[in-house]
Amino acid sequence: MPEKNRSQKKADNQSCKRKKKKADPTTKPLLGGSSKTMESIRDNFEELRSWPVWRAMVAEFIGTLMLVFIGCGACIGGAWSDLDDPTVLGIALAFGLIVATMIWSFGHVSGGHVNPAVTFGFLVARRITIVRAALYIISQCAGAIVGCGILKGLSPHNSNETFGLTVVWKQITPGQGCGVEIIITFVLVFCVFASVDGRRADLNGSTPLSIGLSVTVCHLFAVRYTGSSMNPARTFGPAVITNKWTNHWVYWVGPIIGGIIGALLYELVFSASASLRNLKHFFTSPVYGQDEDVDEMYDVNPEAKDMKIIKGKLDGEAAV
Repeated sequence: MPEKNRSQKKADNQSCKRKKKKADPTTKPLLGGSSKTMESIRDNFEELRSWPVWRAMVAEFIGTLMLVFIGCGACIGGAWSDLDDPTVLGIALAFGLIVATMIWSFGHVSGGHVNPAVTFGFLVARRITIVRAALYIISQCAGAIVGCGILKGLSPHNSNETFGLTVVWKQITPGQGCGVEIIITFVLVFCVFASVDGRRADLNGSTPLSIGLSVTVCHLFAVRYTGSSMNPARTFGPAVITNKWTNHWVYWVGPIIGGIIGALLYELVFSASASLRNLKHFFTSPVYGQDEDVDEMYDVNPEAKDMKIIKGKLDGEAAV
């Protein structure tokens, strides 16, 4: 009997060792040269041949074009002798409502980012690929330039306007302006991630409207400080058309930092599915956000991963 027990214990120990040696495919490090890592890299570049990606690029182009045309158009004053100059409230409502409208219109196609800061947020949160993010940002910047160009062409020739160009208020430093842009873009991107969290049961309102309102409220505060850009493309378009680049870096550095902080903080700490297990999965799995386990965790329709169409409700990876 003792010999039998010893042999049984030995067999059990060997079985445990074999189990420990088994590699868990979901916890392979990103830089390990694993097959899943290589598959992920290949998937990135295969998107270049994907029709939905190119369709999404057109959606981002048109969405950002309309955002700049309508939002920056609301900033024009001085040329209309029979009308009052634009107010902070009017500008805030114009930007907030056009953002909500574009998200509602294109959320099922591209997620309705229309903002490089939002796209950077989804990139660092590992919800979109590097290739898709790059294509989105190129489309957004191109759309902003065209939108501002059309606005200039349709505006009175005596307007002498900067067409919505954002500038840092002369009584604050560029560093302070950058801080303002970080905070307001954080609010926006954090709200975006909260609004598209498919596991929250307490959200019954309109996702596009909630995001649009976050844009409005940040404009009510920040228009006087920096012009309330919270969107690098929205500032880039008027800068190209007017050829004015003073403190332009503020409107890239601030929003991108704010977007990254907002995305990671919500995704890893405050999302309905946040846990230590998912935190580990985020840093160790080469396919976080792409494998079946995570898709099920977010109740994502596998045919529309980037759009989060959940239970028939548009819940796109949306934003400004």
